[in-house]
Amino acid sequence: MRYLVTGGAGFIGSHTVDELVRRGHEVTVLDDFSTGKPENLDGAAAQIEVLKSSITDCEQLRKACMGVDYVIHLAARTSVPQSVKNPQDTNDINVSGMLNVLIAARDAEVKRVIFSGSTAVYGDTPSLPTSESNSRAPISPYGVSKLAGEMYGQVFQRNYGLEFVALRYFNIFGPRQDPGSAYSGVLSLFSAALLNGTQPVVYGDGEQSRDFTYVSNVVEANLLACEAPKAAGLAINIGTGKRYTLNQTLALLETITGRPSKAKYFAPREGDIRDSQADISRAVDVLGYQPRVGFEEGLRQTWKWFCGSQQATSRP
Repeated sequence: MRYLVTGGAGFIGSHTVDELVRRGHEVTVLDDFSTGKPENLDGAAAQIEVLKSSITDCEQLRKACMGVDYVIHLAARTSVPQSVKNPQDTNDINVSGMLNVLIAARDAEVKRVIFSGSTAVYGDTPSLPTSESNSRAPISPYGVSKLAGEMYGQVFQRNYGLEFVALRYFNIFGPRQDPGSAYSGVLSLFSAALLNGTQPVVYGDGEQSRDFTYVSNVVEANLLACEAPKAAGLAINIGTGKRYTLNQTLALLETITGRPSKAKYFAPREGDIRDSQADISRAVDVLGYQPRVGFEEGLRQTWKWFCGSQQATSRP
């Protein structure tokens, strides 16, 4: 099988590419490297095709989709705060770019598009765990853009027969998540702070909670979604079904690392939701998905990677 992974040099994308290559598939990566890193692809570089381009470039997208069986669409602007500051940029990439991907996939007769959706489509829902039937009420431009992407995909399936699956990712963490980026996840920021001996920053009282999902679980969901017969046309939560507060997370990191956190607390950020927890029963039923790496083990693996990465960058 041949796969196109947009945003394939990024955090989730590069792990997805590694697993596709490990399974013997042909892979094309399309990435503009605005946030993705070439070194994320070092392990697979000799076995993949890499196109340096944006999903705003329709011609390159058309070329990239030719002969492809499945598109795993991960390229996006992923920061909620940045979307509040600059909604136009988020819309250009996440909505217009998504439309470009769908048109190119349709014209190339791709079998199915897998879309990196988000829990942000639910907004600040009081109903936990959140199922796919919950109302969708995003509270940030980022959430709106992800909801628009889902709706476009479903319309393309209805009108053109292009199979489409939206995976609503909950908070993903793991190796290669860049703490120096404006799009960083909170766990990469916490890990980097503890490694560098600085104080982690918490926006709010720290009692807000998240369904933290280790990246390998998400990679497995991406690949299952490509071929699961009953998945076409659906939106599917991808998480663990559990949640931890930021304060609990910092305490667990202290235990794992042996380093005190002493967090600094600031006012909550615009667009951030209070709590999230996935109901993953649809993913289990439709995809056969099971989160194999738990939160604590994921934290240990992430910390191990951060320590190794720091040693590598400090070498002469």
